[in-house]
Amino acid sequence: MKRSRTIAFGLVAFFVGAFAMACQGRSRLEPVAAPSEIPSEFADEPTTPSRPHVAEINFYSGLPEIDRAGLLGTPKKRSFADLIELLTRIEQGKESKIKGLFIIFGPQQGFARTQELARIVGRIRKGGMPVVCHAHDLGNETYWIAANACDRIWLSPAGSLETVGIAAQVLYAKRLLAELRIDVDMLQVGKFKGAVEPFTHDGPSDEARASLMQMLTSVRHQWLEGIEQARTGASPQMELGPYSPKEAKDKGLVDAVGMASEAREEAKTRANVSQAVVRFGPGAKTVDTSGIAELVRALSGAGGATDEPHVAVLRATGAIAATSSGALFSDGDGISERQLTQSLFQVGKDEAVRAVVLRIDSPGGSALASDLLWHQLMQLRKIKPLIVSIGDMAASGGYYLACAGTRVFAESSSIIGSIGVVGGKLAIGRGLDHLGVSAEVFPASDAQEARARAAYLSPFVAWDEASRVRALKTMQSVYELFVERVAEGRHLEPQRIAAFAEGRIFAAREGLELGMVDEIGGLQDAIAYALRVGGLEPTGAVRWVEQGSGLEKLLQLDPEDDVSAATGPMARNWVLRPILASTSSVEWLPYAEAWAPWIQGERMLVAVPFAILIR
Repeated sequence: MKRSRTIAFGLVAFFVGAFAMACQGRSRLEPVAAPSEIPSEFADEPTTPSRPHVAEINFYSGLPEIDRAGLLGTPKKRSFADLIELLTRIEQGKESKIKGLFIIFGPQQGFARTQELARIVGRIRKGGMPVVCHAHDLGNETYWIAANACDRIWLSPAGSLETVGIAAQVLYAKRLLAELRIDVDMLQVGKFKGAVEPFTHDGPSDEARASLMQMLTSVRHQWLEGIEQARTGASPQMELGPYSPKEAKDKGLVDAVGMASEAREEAKTRANVSQAVVRFGPGAKTVDTSGIAELVRALSGAGGATDEPHVAVLRATGAIAATSSGALFSDGDGISERQLTQSLFQVGKDEAVRAVVLRIDSPGGSALASDLLWHQLMQLRKIKPLIVSIGDMAASGGYYLACAGTRVFAESSSIIGSIGVVGGKLAIGRGLDHLGVSAEVFPASDAQEARARAAYLSPFVAWDEASRVRALKTMQSVYELFVERVAEGRHLEPQRIAAFAEGRIFAAREGLELGMVDEIGGLQDAIAYALRVGGLEPTGAVRWVEQGSGLEKLLQLDPEDDVSAATGPMARNWVLRPILASTSSVEWLPYAEAWAPWIQGERMLVAVPFAILIR
């Protein structure tokens, strides 16, 4: 609504301005503005990172764990890992021409990434480098970074400070499914999992509510503590927004109200330099650009192979599935068991790789794919240190993978756990019958239970009690295997796993005490540890391993799929992506994709049963 009003105001201003200019006119000989009078937005001054400058860091377009590849499959270098890499170089003194930072905030990112950015940029600022920040709008998460990292916080005159407190919201569809005459055959193992409740309840069970509230309370306390430490007296105001820019400034929550160009000029003045150079975000410049080399590397799938001893970093982000072509809504950038296994083989056989960092941000997915990947990770850690870095979440299948690490890092607000299994089906037969469409099962056997058992996978026939018992027994077996895998990976007795199993979710601060993770820290900390245990210097080489070649990603091909397999994902992307992009947020997509294997026929998942988007 706010943007609509802004657009309407802009159109009115345009027509009024056009009318005035038409009436008044201007002599063709009227001199243009002198260079010193040209607003900075229109100044066409060349900038270069080879001279002293303010580094402009722009994540207004987002800060994903893995950035979408360009037209020819080449990475755009706009991911969270790319930003951490740049900030690490600044901390290590490798960017001597950078004299200050100018940060432009965008959408909210996730509390774990927020914590790491606040910590790293805060250290850079305390080291003496000026940091000026600007935003059109600031929310719960972005204000956490701003309060800790910025000398000066600027807010647009028509913007807002939307610190309104932290909450989660879950939808329950029991009555809708009843109205549609859809039979719900959903089962779960783990009383805190809460997986069936959105289908079978009108609200949460006591166990599900307790698990969710425990995690939310922990994140809230960390959020308020982090802001209060940075800006004394600010925390009591954090849950009373939204605030207009003037209110925010009057309360001392921001320092100035103005445009990004004004804030940029202040950043240059504070750093005593004449130029600001975009170093992260759209239009970013680097000291050494090698576009052709990047293109060849991406098309060949080489992944930056080198004989130099280094740490290899792999990223496992999104829902877990057997292949990338199984995605229903997104572009296949989730965790493909085939592709990740291929990458694990690659780094395992590469003698130059001295240690491996696996960055995980996943709500889970296929139980089968999760177990296959766990096995490959355990094989890899027998020959090389395997360090896991958890992003915003490693829950259910995501934690299945994380527990295989020789050392596991997580931010204190990372969401972990959800050790449980969910499965079942929705039968639409009664709904179709109400519309005049009936389904009949013709079992080949004349045994008494043959009809019900033969229709086990049918979307039209509900399970009978015997089928439900068999399904639950199979799920119980997968749950017990899950617990065994966690116990083996974490070197814990199965009895200790019971304290954080049964589907409970935790913030990693509590998970550390339970033995679920080894250390509170971010991606930068995990890489530093990997360099150390790999016998390398703190400034040693780090290589990012991409899964699949750029051409494969462009064509949506899994290495083991035939060409026809690309048709499905590409067609879904062409149809669904424009629709989804028009929505206010697509952050729920990994959660939806985590259920894709179930929709495609798998009966059991290790997935978070609902989207957890904390704002």
